[in-house]
Amino acid sequence: MTRSPQVPQYSMNDSQKTETTSVPCPAGDDKCTNLSEVMRLREEVRKLSDMVRTDELTALYNFRYFNQALSLEMERTRRSGQPTCLIMFDLDHFKDVNDKHGHEVGNVVLAHVAGLVKKTVRRLDISCRYGGEEFTIILPDTTLQQGVRFANRLRLIIENSPIETCESILGIEASFGVDVYSRGSSLSEKEFLEKVDGFLYLAKQQGRNKVCHEVFQADVKVSLEEKSALLSNFGDEDI
Repeated sequence: MTRSPQVPQYSMNDSQKTETTSVPCPAGDDKCTNLSEVMRLREEVRKLSDMVRTDELTALYNFRYFNQALSLEMERTRRSGQPTCLIMFDLDHFKDVNDKHGHEVGNVVLAHVAGLVKKTVRRLDISCRYGGEEFTIILPDTTLQQGVRFANRLRLIIENSPIETCESILGIEASFGVDVYSRGSSLSEKEFLEKVDGFLYLAKQQGRNKVCHEVFQADVKVSLEEKSALLSNFGDEDI
C-alpha cells in the first residue's frame, strides 16, 4: 500500500511550526521590540506541548496522547469509511530482563525497541508507549491484512535485533494483538482497545512471539522466503 505520507490533523507539522513562530507583532508594529520575546514564548509553549504528549524514555507518544489519537482516528473512520488498524504489543519475559540485568538495562531495551518502531512505521502512523513494556501503534487507512503483515514484520525485526550487554547478547521477542475498526462498527473506544488487548493476551497464551488477530486467532507460519522479504522492507513506509 503506497501513498503520500500525511500528518494527522491533530499533530503539528513543520509548516505549522513555521507559521507559529513567524507571526506578526500582536500590536501590528513591524518594528515591535517584543516580537522576539513573543516568538521565544511561543516556542517554549510548543516544546512544553511536545513534552506533555511524549514519553520521556522512548520519545514515543504517551498514554494520554494515545487516547486522544485513537478517538480521533475512530471518528475519522466513521466519517470517511477508511479503516483504522490498532496494534498492541508487549515484550516477552521483560520482567526477567529487569530481574536478571537490572532496570537500567530494561530501560535500554525499551528505548531500543522504540527506535525499531520509529524506523518501521510510516509518517502517518501513531506509535505510543502504552505503559511499562507495552506499546500501541495506530495505523490509519489500513486493513486487517495489511496490519497483520506490518505486525509480523515488526515482530521479526525485534526478534532479529538483539542488544549487546556487558554480560551477553540479549535477545528480545514480542507478542502482538491486531484488529481493525471499520465504519458501521458498534464498538466503543474502550471495547475496541479491549478486543485488541484480548488478541495480545491470546498470543501470550499460545507461546509468545506471535501475532494474533480475528481471522486466524494465531500467527501463521512464516516461511524463510517470507521472513527474508519482510525483513528486507525494514524502514520502508509501505505496509
